[in-house]
Amino acid sequence: MRKILAIFFRDVLSNRRNALALYIIIFPLLFGVIINMLTPGINDTTVNLVFIEDDNPQMVERLSDYAHVYLVEDLDELEERVLRRDEVFGIVRDGDSHKVVAEGNETEGFDEFVKLMIVFDELDLDIEDSPSTLHSFGKTVPPLKQMLVNVAIMFTTVLGGMLISFNIIEEKVDRTIRAIHLSTVSRNMFILGKSMMGMLLPIYGTIAIVLTTGFGNINWAMITFLVLASTIITMLVGFFQGVSNDDVINAAASVKMLFLPLAAGPLALEMLADKWQWLFYWNPFYWSYLGTKQILSNEAEWLPILMYTGIIVVISGLVYLYLKPKIIKGLE
Repeated sequence: MRKILAIFFRDVLSNRRNALALYIIIFPLLFGVIINMLTPGINDTTVNLVFIEDDNPQMVERLSDYAHVYLVEDLDELEERVLRRDEVFGIVRDGDSHKVVAEGNETEGFDEFVKLMIVFDELDLDIEDSPSTLHSFGKTVPPLKQMLVNVAIMFTTVLGGMLISFNIIEEKVDRTIRAIHLSTVSRNMFILGKSMMGMLLPIYGTIAIVLTTGFGNINWAMITFLVLASTIITMLVGFFQGVSNDDVINAAASVKMLFLPLAAGPLALEMLADKWQWLFYWNPFYWSYLGTKQILSNEAEWLPILMYTGIIVVISGLVYLYLKPKIIKGLE
């Protein structure tokens, strides 16, 4: 174990000197922050209103429950806000009535929605006055945010493969691989030591992304099974690209080929009908995305998760049998 950890800490030190490797390591935290900034909540409104301060504070307070409300100081500032590139409607008091100020190129139907909101305020109507009732399916997770978090988690496994290939290439550049064969470090110990960085990145990345985006109440044991299973194939590809290339840029470009099956999994599940899903059963990222989607929605059960994990391991084993001779030859 001491020798394996020595190989791992050598990779840690070398990655500190590699700007691309450092970017890969901090990427999960950056992606988590970007997801929080860009994705709206499931109940967010798309209606934006702007009022002149003190023009109608009662209406501002009431409509704030149903729209994003901005306050400005005067009419000129209100018109300037409406004319920006986003869709914002201005509401101005006109005697006993109100005017809706629009740029003219807003989404069709939104102006009528704004007029109805003004009518409801003037008639002093509220949600409690409605004779209808709301029945919910209990979905509390924003769908767009869930999808991006899922893709980001899978993306970290590819980044783990990139780190492995970078570290293998550095060993080749320093001409230390053959020297290791003359030491007491076996080939299996060397592979395990080189794999630790690629295994830890997806684990750390998953924890960082999940906690940063507010999904901390998931079943951590389930997602650990899926993440560890998904890292197997990316580690294999990382080793293969590391021994097959002598340049970091070429290795990174080759590992990026994994983006194609990675993207195919989410696209198949989100866009294709059920009758076409079987076409993607060969793709381990398909099963990883399916399982993680259920976990993030708090709908996962152990039997399906274990089945998805087993399928990923079997597919990874087949890839291992194919790549094993080439990886061993490259490490000689």
